[in-house]
Amino acid sequence: MRIRIDAVDLPGRTCAAPAGAAFPTYRNIHVAVQRRDRPAELLDPQPGDAPSATWTLPCTTAGTDVQGTDVQGPYVQHRLGRRFVYLSWGTVDEAGVFTMFRRAKLMLDAVPPRVLAAAAREGLLVGRLGLSDAHGNPLCARVEPPHITWTAGPAQPDVRRRHMTLPGATSA
Repeated sequence: MRIRIDAVDLPGRTCAAPAGAAFPTYRNIHVAVQRRDRPAELLDPQPGDAPSATWTLPCTTAGTDVQGTDVQGPYVQHRLGRRFVYLSWGTVDEAGVFTMFRRAKLMLDAVPPRVLAAAAREGLLVGRLGLSDAHGNPLCARVEPPHITWTAGPAQPDVRRRHMTLPGATSA
C-alpha cells in the first residue's frame, strides 16, 4: 500500500509572529515529510508558497484484528501506540540548511476503519488537507478529520520521490 498526501492552501514563505509572541518571524519556509526516527531525513521539501504539494509514501499493512489495520513504513511514526506521519515545517537558509520549527502529525488512527481496510485492499490511502491554520500560519499539532479527509483508491505506478538529507539539518 501507499499513502499519498495531497496538500493545498500552503501558508507562504514567511510566518510572522503574532503581537507579543515568544517566537520569531520565520522566513523561507518549507514543508516535507520526516522519516521515522530521522528528523534530518526529509522527503521532497516543498516551498511554503507552492500552490500545492503531494507526497507518496511506501508502507505496509498488517491484517485487521481488534486494533484494526496496522500501517508501517519508513515515514510512519509510532509513539505511544498511535501511528502518524510527520509533516515538518522549517526554514531553509542560504546554505540550504533546513531548521525545523514546527510539525504537524497526520494521525493514521483517525482514518475511518472502513476507509483504511479499503485502502489496504486497493493499494492507496489518500489524505487531503489544507496546510494553513486559522491564522494563516503553517498547520501544526495533531491533524484529524475534519481537517483532513481520508479516502481509498487504486494503487498507481511508483512515482519517483526526491529524498534528501539536508546538510547540517537541525531540530529547533
